Amino acid sequence: MRKSKALARMRKGEIIRTCVLGHFIPAFVCHAARAGYDCIWLDLEHRLFSPREVQALLAFSHLNDIDIMLRPPTLEKIGLYRYLEDGAAGLLVPQVSTAEMAKKLVDAIKFPPLGERGIDNSGLDADFQYHDPDEFAAWANRETFLCVQIETPLAVRNVESIAAVEGVDMIFVGPADLGLRLRQSGEMTLEQAWETVAAACQKHGVAFGGPTLLPEDLKRRAQQGAQLLVASAEFKSWSNGLKEDIRKFDEAT
Repeated sequence: MRKSKALARMRKGEIIRTCVLGHFIPAFVCHAARAGYDCIWLDLEHRLFSPREVQALLAFSHLNDIDIMLRPPTLEKIGLYRYLEDGAAGLLVPQVSTAEMAKKLVDAIKFPPLGERGIDNSGLDADFQYHDPDEFAAWANRETFLCVQIETPLAVRNVESIAAVEGVDMIFVGPADLGLRLRQSGEMTLEQAWETVAAACQKHGVAFGGPTLLPEDLKRRAQQGAQLLVASAEFKSWSNGLKEDIRKFDEAT
């Protein structure tokens, strides 16, 4: 069974090199792996995929030995762990604002003794073959991960209790949603929120991170101790590439 590259990086204290995919582009999975990325953030919260498209992308991730961290469109328990059965290395769950919600997520996607995930033991995660159930459950708890998003002021206030929940592997700051709400509430700046998250995660030994589209942002977060860093945006990459290519027409005419 496959080992998670993101978790291997995390356990070594290294940065998890992550990119973003929000469309059904199987070749992207191969190119990201060849480029040296550890993980692809696959966004199903804001983008629509069919179940078969998701399964295909997850299969390609196994063929190319790259993690897919899937952001699900549901909190329904069976729906969550089915993504793991189909081969996701981890789940990135949006808008987790309380420890109680974090515990429910652990219950959904971790096997006993951490949670109460239902066992299939014959999906892509199990290489489509039956394994000793105890060995399979131990592997799944060790090699798949739960990452929760901090996107509200309430989540920042509760981040220490969230980070203390056993089974929460990583915490991910969502600066767009969190920044919007913090500007409206005025209770702290986004940078202060980052500092609060960093302190809570370091105290409880939990990895953290978030989007870092500018080089100076990536450097700042890395110096802060963040590991799960996203240094690309899907549309920005396409836009920049198209702008570079169209300049060739200007140069040729």
